[in-house]
Amino acid sequence: MSDIQPDQGSQPPLTVHAQYIKDLSFENPRSPHSLMEQGQPQLGLDVQVKTRQLEGSTYEVALVIDADAKTEQGEVVFVLELVYGGVFTLGAIPQEAVGPMLLIECPRLLFPFARAIVANTTREAGFPPLQIAPVDFAGLYRQQLEQAGQPVGTA
Repeated sequence: MSDIQPDQGSQPPLTVHAQYIKDLSFENPRSPHSLMEQGQPQLGLDVQVKTRQLEGSTYEVALVIDADAKTEQGEVVFVLELVYGGVFTLGAIPQEAVGPMLLIECPRLLFPFARAIVANTTREAGFPPLQIAPVDFAGLYRQQLEQAGQPVGTA
């Protein structure tokens, strides 16, 4: 046993309180025909990060994933929409670190779980599991800053 006690006043830079499915929708409008087709569908994917302050330094961070598959003729095979959220409290971090923490680090923690939900949902719907490639959240953050006309740091 050690006599070392953690500093009661110190707070980790990030605390995860909860993570959850906020919204999940899957549509297979052409079933059962879509399950019998042999062609390779064209996949579309969009991933966004949304944040909102709950109180003080506690925030909700949500991954919004929209995926669809269409035939070569443009007919919808399936549409999947997922909002996967988490509640995070930021510790004593510099103000300039808040954006990167909320828009890069928090989504990195949520992503593996959201990815598994997407894969399992498409598999359970009768399709091959949709495996989403890792997302460059730092790149998304830089892109958001550029679109907002803010200077881009080294995040």
